[in-house]
Amino acid sequence: MPATVVVGVQWGDEGKGKIVDSAAESANMVVRFQGGNNAGHTLVVGGRKRVLHLVPSGILQSHATCIVGPGVVVDPRVFAEEIAAIEAEGLLPDPRRLLVSARAPLVMPYHCALDHLREARAGDGRIGTTGRGIGPAYEDLVGRRAIPYGLLGEPDAFRARLHGLLEEKNALIGHLGGDPLNADAIAEEYLALAPALLRHSADVTAETQDALEAGQEVLFEGAQGTLLDVLHGTVPFVTSSHTIAAAACTGLGIGPGRIDRVVGVTKAYTTRVGEGPFPTELEGEVGERLRSAGGEFGATTGRPRRCGWLDLVALRHASALNGCTELVVTKLDVLSGFESLQICTKYRLPDGSITRRFPPSGNLGDCEPLYEAVGGWMEDISDIREVSALPGAVHAFIERMESEVGVPVRTVSVGPEREATLRC
Repeated sequence: MPATVVVGVQWGDEGKGKIVDSAAESANMVVRFQGGNNAGHTLVVGGRKRVLHLVPSGILQSHATCIVGPGVVVDPRVFAEEIAAIEAEGLLPDPRRLLVSARAPLVMPYHCALDHLREARAGDGRIGTTGRGIGPAYEDLVGRRAIPYGLLGEPDAFRARLHGLLEEKNALIGHLGGDPLNADAIAEEYLALAPALLRHSADVTAETQDALEAGQEVLFEGAQGTLLDVLHGTVPFVTSSHTIAAAACTGLGIGPGRIDRVVGVTKAYTTRVGEGPFPTELEGEVGERLRSAGGEFGATTGRPRRCGWLDLVALRHASALNGCTELVVTKLDVLSGFESLQICTKYRLPDGSITRRFPPSGNLGDCEPLYEAVGGWMEDISDIREVSALPGAVHAFIERMESEVGVPVRTVSVGPEREATLRC
């Protein structure tokens, strides 16, 4: 099965980076297909923690070629810093092991400015973005105003396009109460980064298609989570790209028939960062316990994540949207020490009716979660390295997930380390 897509099936932060790092051991190529540096994929290998924002999570597997597809919006400043850090560790002796699409849209300073200004003006109605300029960058992509990565190699054309765009952007910035930006200063900064960045520029669509034609194993890595999809998520509290598995095709440039396997990653409980409805959210002692035990703080922003019980209604919906062929359950170890656990299997709607389906509007604000109690486990499972050694209550918990969602669990994680990823 040469083509596998790995996606989050909650609101992001499910541990996709860890799973991609582990799966990349047998992959020839790892492809990031959407999002930007609003993502934070955390890897713990050999006791060392690394957080990646744009570089694919296969970078620690020295044999794998890492691809940033045209569906990713790239901030040159962030990307240059990330590349420099990886090179300083000796992880990238060959710059062509990390390739970036020449078509990938650039995140510009005016995107970040607009992001911050809009959120500030929205006040209590804010979405809770990371402020990294991702939304405005995608707006320019669909508005045909994006500056592509490859244009960094054409200084005159880059300057001309930037000057042409900035007049309108400065008008918007001024309307929102911000200070105008200087096109020459931006051009000087970005073009100074160009030599280091252009070493990685390539026709990554052709590279990936060639790898698939040759029967190589290609791993497609998503960012954020299904319920943050710009079209299918809990709008408007979503990200600005398509986060579902189908976006691997459009975000890189391959046909859907190429995809053999879709792996959905979910935590054993639920978290969410930023604003928006969250039916199973726990605001008291139990929520704090999950946050503390799970280290639930955003890898990109450091914001504390909202925590709650596992929502199987949302998980069923997300698994169907992606066409998941299997699930990975992470952070099972965080639930250790609970004698009893709650899982949400249905919602009660405002009219009193009960449903197992996700609301077609995506509006969860009026959905009341209906819980069922399942047995917990008191044992610390973080040092277990064989699925067969997990307590019976863990197996029962997993089996209940499988029966409710209708998708088999093939992998579980009981800790942040690579070795704590166990195949079922």
